[in-house]
Amino acid sequence: MSDDNDMTAFPRLFGGIPGSSFGPQAYDFRPLMRDGRVGAEIHSLYSTEQTGEGGPAAAIVRYLPSGAAEPHRHPGYELIWILEGELETDDGVYPANSLLVMPPGSVHTPRSPKGAVGFVVWEQPVRPAQ
Repeated sequence: MSDDNDMTAFPRLFGGIPGSSFGPQAYDFRPLMRDGRVGAEIHSLYSTEQTGEGGPAAAIVRYLPSGAAEPHRHPGYELIWILEGELETDDGVYPANSLLVMPPGSVHTPRSPKGAVGFVVWEQPVRPAQ
C-alpha cells in the first residue's frame, strides 16, 4: 500500500469553489474510530456537517493492515470503490478496482488484513447492526 508521499492509486484531488478557489488539494487523513472502527483513517470529501444531519457523505477511507469495523447497517446506499489493496466482508475479498454497491438495509463487517484504500459514498449515516 502507498504512504502519503507515494499515492499512485489515489486520484489527484481538486476542490474549492469553481471560478474562484478551485484547485489541487492535499489529502489530510485523520483517525476514523466511529462505527467501531480500528486501524482506519479518513479524508473527508464532504460530510453531514455540510449536508445536514442524516445527509450524504463521501470520503477516502484507508484501512491499515488488520484494520476493521464492527458490523453496521446502511439505511441508504453505500458505494465503495477499492482504489488500492483488498477489502474483505463476510461475502468475499475485493481487490483494487472493485466497486461494491450496498443497498439500503444491508449489513456488513468490513476489514482489511493487508490494508486497503477506498472511495466511499454514504447516502445516509450508518447505524449499529443491532
